[in-house]
Amino acid sequence: MTFQLGGALLDGCVLAILSEEDTYGYVLTQNLMKATNISESTLYPVLRRLQKEKCLEIYDKPYQGRNRRYYHMTSEGRERLKTTRREWGIYKENIDSIIEGGACNE
Repeated sequence: MTFQLGGALLDGCVLAILSEEDTYGYVLTQNLMKATNISESTLYPVLRRLQKEKCLEIYDKPYQGRNRRYYHMTSEGRERLKTTRREWGIYKENIDSIIEGGACNE
């Protein structure tokens, strides 16, 4: 069974990956594909939006005669990730209580 990631959750997943280290789009896509079915065409609009919202910065780095675009999480991105993790914990707990027990705790 595959569950769809909504925009906020996808943003949080991207930020969580980038909290470990700066990386480029292909690596981000490969990491996300371990958990969900996502394509690069889905990821790049997310990256552009996060950059526009000042959660990410980009820089280019030479690799085999061409430039790779790397993504770096900003302090705004770290704050967004903290909020996402807190809200995810509450959401996950409520969903778990329904699935495992048939009722929400709240």
